Amino acid sequence: MNLFLKNKNNGKQGNDCFLCYISFIILFSKIHKMKSTLLLALLFCTAIAVSAQKDSGEKIRKYYFVLLTSGPNRNQDSVTAAQIQKAHLANMGILYKQGKLKVAGPFGDEGNWQGVFIFDCATKAETEALLQTDPAIKAGRLNYEIHEWYTMAKGSFIPGKPKGND
Repeated sequence: MNLFLKNKNNGKQGNDCFLCYISFIILFSKIHKMKSTLLLALLFCTAIAVSAQKDSGEKIRKYYFVLLTSGPNRNQDSVTAAQIQKAHLANMGILYKQGKLKVAGPFGDEGNWQGVFIFDCATKAETEALLQTDPAIKAGRLNYEIHEWYTMAKGSFIPGKPKGND
């Protein structure tokens, strides 16, 4: 490629196009260098963020959200209902210490929704099996719906047994 083209004014080979070409190369290399630097910086920041995420355990995980609803058999006398409730709470404590039950609590109104559980289980079937250990469910005082639910694995949702419950 001939970078020296004839100058229209005097017919001699000039350096006008050559200078334009050199200017273009310099400008392109500066832009390319900026792009490379920017890309390198972005890759570095991404690597740091991924590393921090791995180190802190901050990953979206699947849990099982259980909506506890009124069961078909809620006509027990007050003494029996109190015994079932006491056993229900004891069972929740066991599941919590095993690291399976992450959140539990009742609703404050008198509707059909009675409370929630959030389980850290591998499968829906495992969640179902743990629910069958609940005395209130066994007695028919509670029914349930199971739904997959996702959140970050931090705070109450850190996998495994709670600290201090060996």
